[in-house]
Amino acid sequence: MNTFMEKNETVDRKWYVIDAEGQTLGRLATKVAVVLKGKHKATYTPHIDCGDYVIVVNAEKVKLTGNKLMDKKYYNHSGYPGGLRERNAKTMIENYPEEMIERAVKGMLPKGRLGRQMGKKLFVYAGPDHKHQAQKPIELKVD
Repeated sequence: MNTFMEKNETVDRKWYVIDAEGQTLGRLATKVAVVLKGKHKATYTPHIDCGDYVIVVNAEKVKLTGNKLMDKKYYNHSGYPGGLRERNAKTMIENYPEEMIERAVKGMLPKGRLGRQMGKKLFVYAGPDHKHQAQKPIELKVD
């Protein structure tokens, strides 16, 4: 008996929309990462990008537990001396809610070329509207 291996040409991709309102950031990110990787499918192949497209709406209404709103820090460095920028989660959720979810999800994807390819199938929107109605996305519940 041979092991089934998916091929890039035979991957059947679907579109899913997830509502982030009231969801915990980490639990939402793990669910999104599983769908982007394709691990929810029976035809999952580790070295092929067999995941689906994911649209996350209401990113500004995601919640954090404990004191993470004030204690969790996000760092960026420009590459120049003294170029370290530090922001807390409260600033991120007010000004950059899309980036906050993207960072959480991309941290759970594989590192390297394959992970970057999977990350391009993620679309995050701060409000309830998105521009992918033509793809007829299926609503996906996060428990």
